Amino acid sequence: MGQRIDVNHLNIYYGDCLAVEDVNINIEANKVTAFIGPSGCGKSTVLRTLDRMHEIIPGAHCEGEVLLEGKNLYDKDIDPVAVRRDVGMVFQRANPFPTMSIRENVLAGVRLNNRKISKSDADDLVEWALRGANLWNEVKDRLDNPGIGLSGGQQQRLCIARAVAVHPQVLLMDEPCSALDPISTLAVEDLINELKNDYTIVIVTHNMQQAARIADYTAFFNLKAVGQPGHLEYFTDTTTMFNNPQNEEAERYVSGRFG
Repeated sequence: MGQRIDVNHLNIYYGDCLAVEDVNINIEANKVTAFIGPSGCGKSTVLRTLDRMHEIIPGAHCEGEVLLEGKNLYDKDIDPVAVRRDVGMVFQRANPFPTMSIRENVLAGVRLNNRKISKSDADDLVEWALRGANLWNEVKDRLDNPGIGLSGGQQQRLCIARAVAVHPQVLLMDEPCSALDPISTLAVEDLINELKNDYTIVIVTHNMQQAARIADYTAFFNLKAVGQPGHLEYFTDTTTMFNNPQNEEAERYVSGRFG
């Protein structure tokens, strides 16, 4: 089952520069939460703090709390690698490992975590993850072929299979459909709807219709002016956000009268 995330007074920095200011948000378990807002307002930056990937960038750090089921991911004794096992990430560009087969791509995270796994367990896991990513029937006869040989939409679903294979609690998705055609986009959206039964999902998207279609809750990020830090402007259930937002900036943004 997915786990809830509570973000308290999160300030995110690149070096000395405050990029996103004082974010407070409660992300429900087993729901889809979408982050929307203009470019440069910090959506993807906030997303990357949820699995401690932000700090991989030299000089980048944050202050505040990110609680996964009440446990602060930034406590001194927490291993960032363990965090990234519990919180998986799917990126904007599908990034299967180019030298690996479809099968080895699915198993990559498991092997990275030094889990010894028998061949039969590995076979079962590969099938389970690919079925979970709605990809099994398309690739089951060519598991030893390079993952990079798949179409864009299939590659993105392969990356989702790779992410779920390590059994995370949370899946983060940074514009996972922006490079895909409409049919592949719908396949991934259908998949996200199914995956929320097992995972908590947070997705960054520039596609308003996508947020309206798949998100249970929507967070609108904004910035007061160029060069100012981003902030969470408004957070509500998706129906309210798109039909009756109680925030003027959000209303302008979702109705296309923004900027």
